[in-house]
Amino acid sequence: MKQQGAHPEDTEGTPDASSRPDTAEGPDGAHRDVAHIDEVEGDEPLLPARVHRPSDLMRLVGGLLAVVVLLAIAAFAHGTTSGLEQDINKGTGQAPDLLIKIAGLASSIAILLVPVAFAIERLIKRDGLRIADGVLAAVLAHGVTLATDLWVARAAPDSIQDALTQPSPGDIHALTDPVHGYLAPVIAYMTAVGMSRRPRWRAVLWVVLLLDAFSMLVTGYTTPFSIILTVLIGWTVAYGTLYAVGSPNVRPTGRTLMAGLRTVGFRPVTASREEAADAAESGDRGRRYFVTLEDGPPLDVTVVDREQQAQGFFYRAWRNLALRGFATRRSLQSLRQALEQEALLAYAAIAAGANAPKLIATSELGPDAVMLVYEHTGGHTLDSLADEEITDDLLRDTWHQVKALQSRRIAHRRLVGDAILVDRSGTVILTDLRGGEIAAGDLLLRMDVSQLLVTLGLRVGAERAVASALGVLGPDAVADCLPMLQPIALSRSTRATLRRLARERAEREREAVLEASRHSRPARAHDADDSHPAVLDKAGKKAVRAEQRAEKRAIDEAIEEAREEDLLSQIRHEVLRIRPQAPVEPARLERVRPRTLISLIAGAIGAYFLLTQLTHIEFGPLISNAEWGWVAAAMLFSALSYVAAAMALLGFVPERVPFLRTVAAQVAGSFVKIVAPAAVGGVALNTRFLQRAGVRPGLAVASVGASQLFGLGCHILMLLAFGYLTGTEKTPSLSPSRTVIGGLLTVAVLVLVVTSVPFLRKFVVTRVRSLFAGVVPRMLDVLQRPQKLITGIGGMLLLTACFVMCLDASVRAFGDESTSVSIASVAVVFLAGNALGSAAPTPGGVGAVEATLTVGLIAVGLPSEVAAPAVLLFRLLTLWLPVLPGWLAFNHLTRKAAL
Repeated sequence: MKQQGAHPEDTEGTPDASSRPDTAEGPDGAHRDVAHIDEVEGDEPLLPARVHRPSDLMRLVGGLLAVVVLLAIAAFAHGTTSGLEQDINKGTGQAPDLLIKIAGLASSIAILLVPVAFAIERLIKRDGLRIADGVLAAVLAHGVTLATDLWVARAAPDSIQDALTQPSPGDIHALTDPVHGYLAPVIAYMTAVGMSRRPRWRAVLWVVLLLDAFSMLVTGYTTPFSIILTVLIGWTVAYGTLYAVGSPNVRPTGRTLMAGLRTVGFRPVTASREEAADAAESGDRGRRYFVTLEDGPPLDVTVVDREQQAQGFFYRAWRNLALRGFATRRSLQSLRQALEQEALLAYAAIAAGANAPKLIATSELGPDAVMLVYEHTGGHTLDSLADEEITDDLLRDTWHQVKALQSRRIAHRRLVGDAILVDRSGTVILTDLRGGEIAAGDLLLRMDVSQLLVTLGLRVGAERAVASALGVLGPDAVADCLPMLQPIALSRSTRATLRRLARERAEREREAVLEASRHSRPARAHDADDSHPAVLDKAGKKAVRAEQRAEKRAIDEAIEEAREEDLLSQIRHEVLRIRPQAPVEPARLERVRPRTLISLIAGAIGAYFLLTQLTHIEFGPLISNAEWGWVAAAMLFSALSYVAAAMALLGFVPERVPFLRTVAAQVAGSFVKIVAPAAVGGVALNTRFLQRAGVRPGLAVASVGASQLFGLGCHILMLLAFGYLTGTEKTPSLSPSRTVIGGLLTVAVLVLVVTSVPFLRKFVVTRVRSLFAGVVPRMLDVLQRPQKLITGIGGMLLLTACFVMCLDASVRAFGDESTSVSIASVAVVFLAGNALGSAAPTPGGVGAVEATLTVGLIAVGLPSEVAAPAVLLFRLLTLWLPVLPGWLAFNHLTRKAAL
């Protein structure tokens, strides 16, 4: 294993060398002094006094979600809340008066005495910082309760107010408090100081809380939902405070490790901290130490504490949600479970005949950490070996170890380079078994094979990796893993490496195309100088076309020469050479995709917003009074938008592309944008269409990029122009509206933020540079054909005009003269809604566009009973009704090989 040397400032208690007569041999053969047994090298000499625990953040998020769910139930399940209150009041009303008085008196006294008693106990033990955390949490909780009371009293819906309050027993004209101003701070204090982690104090805490809740409910000073909300606010504020200010650091140090080793019978001399190979992915695998002993061989010790175990929790939780159960493991285990699992895997691997570190002892290091003691193995990881050191014998030995594990149905789950150790004799040892699984299913075993194929392929290439696997596992076993050969089934670090290699391949292909284009451009420029296109004869035109075809062939040849297969495809081809009939269809490992989840959330938000608007609208009279002439006009403008979209695209394509087929492609885009975000689906479809129409891939991307870039510029200019007109149409002066000024200031602030943050600045510069690298040369070609440029810009203006007129006709279909708004206001509303819909990561901008258009129309003076149906009609004509024609056009173009 790699060993991290100690810096002078990292060595604790290092004595003088002359006073150390006894020595012990280290992993590199050097002799270490053993007279002082508390020397720790490479350990954290000064651990931070406080740490931000991921567990506190998780509880904070959980508390916020619980509060949202509680308020949602109170808002929408009014009948359920009323019935629950009646049942509780009926049950508590039968309690004896003496019991009620005793409970009220005891809870009133205890709710104040218990926190004070615990504070005195902590101060006696010199733990004043914990008391300060509790006081801070209590103050913040009190502020949150006041804000919640104010919101419920003045702005909350009536259903929430009814669930959280009731007439006060002392004054029927007054309402009880929605949140208890003293109970929430007490709960926040008790949680922040850690009373819930101490059994005796926890029991007292729960008794006090139950007595107080009982007495308040019986006397009618609160409701069940108010009690629950109070507890949630106190609990959430406490964990938010702890995460913000940090909790006392209880991570064991190297000296704690030395003391723990002595308790299990070892006599340690030194402990050297090993460097982590991949902190991003392996931070939860524990800290590792090389320990020398007075009277025996050295040890490898792994220390796992709660902080390290919680690292990467949210990533693992997302994997558990997104992937099927057989493809994931538990997102968070207790320390005891983690220790038992690693010990079980270590013993099982050795029993299966695989080379694995031998576990010789386990122990707890206090309440928040455990250690696992292994015999020292030594050697180097596969990642640290030079390429020439990775021989075919080493590859075969690695596969033999995996075969031994799989013979006993043991899945390793992380066969990456730093988990494969090669000792001094060249023997392969499989380490990092903590995340493995006993009695694994076939899919997990195949995932191990596919992961190791990729791991070895990244070092020695697909051919050698597959050949070594075939020689040990056999063709059938290797062929069965092909359905698992997909990025989602691989480790996090492997996926990152594959993405980096993909970017490098794309950059090489792009450089090859640009180089070929540069070589062909001087000849074209020379010919252009000799002959003006206006005076070229027929033979000259043929020569120019021949040169253009020659340039196209040269670029195509450069693309073919520069094109490289990714590693996964190379592995598949190597396996298919041996087993042509092997299954290659990827297995479905995903339970839910991020895009699907985002779409559902956005759709739910949009549906909630629209439903709240529609509940106050009577559609019967509205539809009967609708102006069907304006509905027909809206349909006409919606249909005309596809012709305008085709013009906007072809205006930036110098090559000849059929117009009617381009219109059909834009109709097909109405189907594609339902299954993909608006800013992604249309770009991909148009790029594919142009490639199928004979435009080279690089030029097709550049044409679509030029169209998008010009469209963005026109969109911004029109938004500013119409916003200016909207602000001046009601005033005699030509001063811009406050909305436009606010928008410009917001844009300016965003630009300053992006330019001042290095990460954001680098991200934007990289994207803009890659965009202009292809778009600018394409624009120069378009500028040489003014009629094309006029077609493109005219198509963009016509496209915007069609949508604006469609929305205006939809408004007029449900409104009258008294509710009309200007066309400039409608244009501003549409442009703002369209921009948000393009940025929203939902198919067709569902949810975001509806909400923005409705709010915008109401803001410019349109009544909500007209704005909501007008937006529904507009979205029906521009999004939902074209789906069926779009699907038919998509299938037709696909059959004609145009997509």
